[in-house]
Amino acid sequence: MSTPKPGVLALEDGSVFRGLAFGADATIAGECVFNTSMTGYQEIVTDPSYFGQIVTMTAPQIGNYGVNDEDTEAAAPKCSGLIVREVSPVVSNWRATLSLPDYLRKHGIPGLSGIDTRALTKKLRVDGAMKCCLSTLPLSDEEAVAKARGWQDMAGSDYVKDVTCQQPYVWRGDDPSRHNPPYYPVGTTMNAPGIPAKTFRVAAFDFGAKYTIFRKLVRHGFEVHVFPATATAEQVREFNPDGVFLSNGPGDPSALAYVHRTVTGLLPHYPIFGICLGHQMLTHALGGTTFKLKFGHRGGNQPVKNLETGRVSITAQNHGFATDPKSLEKGGALVTEINLNDNTVEGLRHKELPVFSVQYHPEAAPGPNDADPLFVDFYRLVEKRKAGKI
Repeated sequence: MSTPKPGVLALEDGSVFRGLAFGADATIAGECVFNTSMTGYQEIVTDPSYFGQIVTMTAPQIGNYGVNDEDTEAAAPKCSGLIVREVSPVVSNWRATLSLPDYLRKHGIPGLSGIDTRALTKKLRVDGAMKCCLSTLPLSDEEAVAKARGWQDMAGSDYVKDVTCQQPYVWRGDDPSRHNPPYYPVGTTMNAPGIPAKTFRVAAFDFGAKYTIFRKLVRHGFEVHVFPATATAEQVREFNPDGVFLSNGPGDPSALAYVHRTVTGLLPHYPIFGICLGHQMLTHALGGTTFKLKFGHRGGNQPVKNLETGRVSITAQNHGFATDPKSLEKGGALVTEINLNDNTVEGLRHKELPVFSVQYHPEAAPGPNDADPLFVDFYRLVEKRKAGKI
């Protein structure tokens, strides 16, 4: 076994963490954030919402089950870098095709282990997410700090253009038998499946969509036609879908004026369901505003309360911006869900239009499947609209 090489993480405030390099030989700058999930590192590093970010995993050991061909959320990793306390020296899952270091090396992503991730996470919680530099190449502390400070701010950045598809396409899935099992509505059992009587066409905007979202839409009775973020309202209306879906994605939601205009143009015409960045796009389309959170919500254990039902769900989340609830008052929207940790907006719906959204990821299934029924809600909303009942 070769001797690990040294690597460095430097923050814009001058803090420097030295550790052991893994993954690719590279120097990269980005925003340093942390994720509290115990598992799911493959889904995290391939989530396009992490574009431009260097992710710190708070779980003490990462990589024990390797990487496989089935659990990716994009064709390649989308985060800029990965920081862990310890990389597992063995890969023990039968589904694994590569180790995590080999996977990152294959795709040019640097990683750093041997870091005190507790101290780093505490710093980010107290001082907020910071610009940083991660290098697995020879680099002095001073050079690393300078590169961190020279990186552009996440606020005001449009990263959607870097991760969206270039042309419309129909989502066929990579293996329907594996990822799109029969549809089972809430209240049915595996022995008595309720198959949707009709499949509806949905125009799904790709702002950096995770594959599992499309898989869930197919499973819940939709034919998914994916559109790039630059698609106009006129192009979508020409396609004449039964409903519109707004996906997750990276960057600052306020920097996407072209998407705001498109969603505003679609509001009167179709049932709309938004997730994460899609929720924020709906916020802006309704005349609301968003703001940057101090350190964001990233993990699989975020408690969310539905204000209309009183139900509390455990959700998976990944976002650094949130909706200003006061800004929604004039746009005809109601706040439907809040985060119980900090009372930020986690869901909204329009008072009259068949339009709703959530800030979290109902497709991610962080253990519980509390939020999975949202896809059923969207199907039923489209069904009622097609039947002329709303």
